[in-house]
Amino acid sequence: MDRRGDIIRFGSDGWRARYEDGFDAEGVARVADGLGLVWSDAAPGTVVYVGFDTRHESRELARLAAGILSSYGLVVRVSDVACPTATVGWSCARDEQACGAIMLTASELSCEYGGLLVRGVDGGPVSRRFLDEVEQAISLAPPESRGAFEECDLVGPYLKELASVVDGGAIARRAPRVVVDAMYGSGTTHLARLLRDLGCDVVEMHVEPREDFGGIHPDPVEPWVDACEQAVVAQGADMGIALDGDADRAAVIDERGRLLPARVLVPMLLGDLVMGHGIHGRVVTTLTCSACIAREALRLGCSITSVPVGFSRIYREVLDADVIMGVEEYGGVCVPTHLRERDGLLVALLAVEMVARSGKSVSTMAEELEGSVGTMCYARRDLRLDAASTQAFRNVLPGLNPGELAGRSPVEVSHADGLRLQFDDDSWVLVRPSRTSSVVRVYAEAPTKQDRDELLAAACSVVRRGI
Repeated sequence: MDRRGDIIRFGSDGWRARYEDGFDAEGVARVADGLGLVWSDAAPGTVVYVGFDTRHESRELARLAAGILSSYGLVVRVSDVACPTATVGWSCARDEQACGAIMLTASELSCEYGGLLVRGVDGGPVSRRFLDEVEQAISLAPPESRGAFEECDLVGPYLKELASVVDGGAIARRAPRVVVDAMYGSGTTHLARLLRDLGCDVVEMHVEPREDFGGIHPDPVEPWVDACEQAVVAQGADMGIALDGDADRAAVIDERGRLLPARVLVPMLLGDLVMGHGIHGRVVTTLTCSACIAREALRLGCSITSVPVGFSRIYREVLDADVIMGVEEYGGVCVPTHLRERDGLLVALLAVEMVARSGKSVSTMAEELEGSVGTMCYARRDLRLDAASTQAFRNVLPGLNPGELAGRSPVEVSHADGLRLQFDDDSWVLVRPSRTSSVVRVYAEAPTKQDRDELLAAACSVVRRGI
């Protein structure tokens, strides 16, 4: 997602750029103008929801965008506080008069970035066609017109709905001690408030206003969750929860201070949905998700569909009523009965409910899961190339069909999303050029680290030979 000169280009769900490279009030005004033109033409007089995170001037930019959208005759409702992205999506999905929503956030990116995400009528992503239409409608100069808008409590109704999804009685009886790390993002105070209302003993961290995010990236992965891991042990907590910058993803840390990988957390959550909530249906994952998720889905009697990388691909499947969960390889989870988008606060609540109902520790539950579905070792490497080399590899990729890799013969070769080789022990490797940058990403999973690393090294060699 970038801005070059006077041209603003959208990525898969909106516009993100470094502040020093053009993400500013003028750019936000121009994008809001394009959105206002397209939305008012397609659905005049409808409602647009606007939210913002804790980044540099996010609130001011949200108000600027709201005034411009309102000038097109749209009814604009702006969150009165920094809020999770899911808040505006959920609000939009439950309002029959709404046509869409925007969120001023750059999610998990560092404090040097700003962003404007766009959501559709059901709170999910908008189509590429819609984004292209808005791009074409963006003027070279910011508009002058401004209209009135309403600032209102969007977070309260959203949190009330979330609380109704889980077993509050079980949570209150267990009253787990939970460390909540908002990572200076828009989940600040909201998750802690919700958990306290449900009877949890909550310790908050990284909640004070810090435009520099205290030097961390608001991304719930190593090493940025180190402080949360340490706090869980120091506080004698039952678990820790870390949210990304706009709270659409959550990570869980066990009582020993160890981050649960997505290959463990997601199957545990799926088990809670199926066994605890009685929900049955299909699970949709990207091709880069762990085999452990598919194993647990099948063990629970759920069918599974794998799609190319990108939440928009998951979303297309989620439109079918039989889908009970959509999962990205980075741990983003969508539960369509709640929202057709990712929601980190929902993941956090389900994780707390799961622990409360079981009466067990997080580490014990993780060990039991691995006893049922096995252990796999997962990793990704990024090969950063120049633009010409990346394009050269894209050109040869469709013709690659190796009969052997790292001394192993694949049982299946797929070009659905780059090149993916599947082996008979559920090991796999996938090579795919990034759609937005000069990077070739290599993913691998195997029962042992040695096997995984051998697959990674061999796949990287395939890339280098291809250029």
